[in-house]
Parts: sequence; C-alpha cells; structure tokens
Amino acid sequence: MLSRSVAAGLVLAACVARRPDGGSGLLPLGAPAPDFPARDASGKVVHLSDFGGSPRLVYFYPKDETPGCTKEACAFRDSYEQFRAKHVIVFGVSRDSEESHDGFRAAHSLPFPLAADADGSLEKAYGVPSHLGFSSRVSFFVGKDGKVAHVFEKVDPVVHAKEVLDMIE
Repeated sequence: MLSRSVAAGLVLAACVARRPDGGSGLLPLGAPAPDFPARDASGKVVHLSDFGGSPRLVYFYPKDETPGCTKEACAFRDSYEQFRAKHVIVFGVSRDSEESHDGFRAAHSLPFPLAADADGSLEKAYGVPSHLGFSSRVSFFVGKDGKVAHVFEKVDPVVHAKEVLDMIE
C-alpha cells in the first residue's frame, strides 16, 4: 500500500504535461512558441509563424459553445480592435474539430483564427494540462521574437481579454 504522500506525488506527476521537446509542464518564459496552423474568419489557413514580428496571444480553452468559452471568445472579439491597435494577433486553440470551430466562429462573429487540436498535439507542445480530454484554460503571450514572453496559468474567461490588454500596457 502506498503512503498518502507517495500517492499524491504520483497523481501530481500524472497531471504534469510532458512536451515533445523533452520538458514537462507549461512552456517556460523565453522558450520558442511552437508553430501551428489555424483557420481565420475568412476560412484561410494561417500559421502562428506568419505573424513573426508581431506579438501573438495563444489562448487554450476547453470547448466551443460552452458558457465560459463563449464568454472568453466574445470578450476577445469585443476588444479585438484594441488588440489590433497594439498589433497583437489572437489565436484560440481547443480540441474541437474545424467544423465545430467554423460554427463557433460564425455564431459569435469571431474575427481571429481558431486552431483545431483534435489529437492534442498543440496542447502537448505547449505543455497545457488536459482534463477528461479538454484543454485547461492557459494563455501564452508570444513576443515579436517568437518566444514566450508571458504565461497566464489561471484564466478567468470573463476578464481574461482585459487582463491581457492590461499586461500589454
């Protein structure tokens, strides 16, 4: 029988994401942000790397059309012009399919790219924990140099867009 502290350590170790780069946990500050494709509002495929020279926000969220995720996406939509004025490109990422993202984007007039991470490979590359097949709410602010400049680990979907804008200031 395992002691309570050993069992707790095993559970904690199981929750820490292993990244393909050999590290574990969330990407650290200064790490290169893994590139990925996403579809923008016009249906065009864009890559995170297409916007080199501009800061980017990569926000992971659990699921399209759920209350918290919809509030978060709509908050980014509502403040989208402020992000554009600061030359920040917003990317949303979840394990939903492209079809789900298309419907979510259309239903809420989302102007920014959404990436379908059905197999969880982006989640793993960024070290984002997953619970029951859903990504945790974590965001990465990527600097102009393509490296992680800030990590938002505990995201409140209602105020996250404002929190990011405040951090940029």
